[in-house]
Amino acid sequence: MSKNKKTPTSNTIALNRKARHEYFLEEKFEAGIALQGWEVKSIRAGKVNISDTYVILRNGEAYLLGAQIQPLNQASTHVVCDPERTRKLLLKQRELDKLIGASEREGYAIVATAMYWKRHLVKVEIYLAKGKKSHDKRDTIKERDWQRQKERIMKHNVR
Repeated sequence: MSKNKKTPTSNTIALNRKARHEYFLEEKFEAGIALQGWEVKSIRAGKVNISDTYVILRNGEAYLLGAQIQPLNQASTHVVCDPERTRKLLLKQRELDKLIGASEREGYAIVATAMYWKRHLVKVEIYLAKGKKSHDKRDTIKERDWQRQKERIMKHNVR
């Protein structure tokens, strides 16, 4: 048998569920994020919110805007903490070029949908996204309700 295998736990830190409702998510990217020490401690404690988070592109680099990481009292006594500071995303040049081209030429938004652990590193899942109109949102809600109703009918018919 193997030595001291840890039980598999969820590696998801935070989710942006609103993004699936507000946007058509098209192409997925995985980015590293440049963090300070106090931020990593707060992330381990689960004090993260990425519900209104998006990515801006400046000087050929990508930055995460709107992510809130609340500082811990014991971890941040000697450091000036800014919970909503702009954090640099670590992407390959080819990925950056693709994001810049899509956002400038085709009018795509770049939205963060999840933050998670990958081994000991914090990663952010970002998508190229097109904004939904209100009628698209209604169609999505109608489709989801119909799927639920279908499941109920099928479950009832099986019994």
